[in-house]
Amino acid sequence: MLDGWFLWFILFWIVFLISMVGIGGFFMFRKFLQRLPKVDGKSDLDWQDHYIEQTRHLWKKEEKELLEELVAPVPELFRDVARAKIAGKIGAIALKEKAETITQDLVIRGYILATPKRDHKFLIKRLKEKQIDFSQYEALF
Repeated sequence: MLDGWFLWFILFWIVFLISMVGIGGFFMFRKFLQRLPKVDGKSDLDWQDHYIEQTRHLWKKEEKELLEELVAPVPELFRDVARAKIAGKIGAIALKEKAETITQDLVIRGYILATPKRDHKFLIKRLKEKQIDFSQYEALF
């Protein structure tokens, strides 16, 4: 009764659904780990939100636009998460250095430190387009 193409169809859907649930579970687990409180009582995402909130008034229009340009290649579904992660790292650096405003230098350093190495090629390309000297950031790449 269950032979031929119908059996293969059912087998395909079983494998497909198990794969999708596994992939979704992986990403949900990663988010769960980021929400777990550390020794100090705050999670990574709590600290990220703290840094963003503490430095919100330091951002100028030009630096916001630069950050938007840098997160533009990220798919729209993940863009808000990427923007928040990078802005959180920029805020952490700004607070550590007691910066009075967020500068282009802070945005570039924060982007480098917050993103994986594979994204640095895009940054270099964008800095070349804007004719910004990135030689001082070579050690961070």
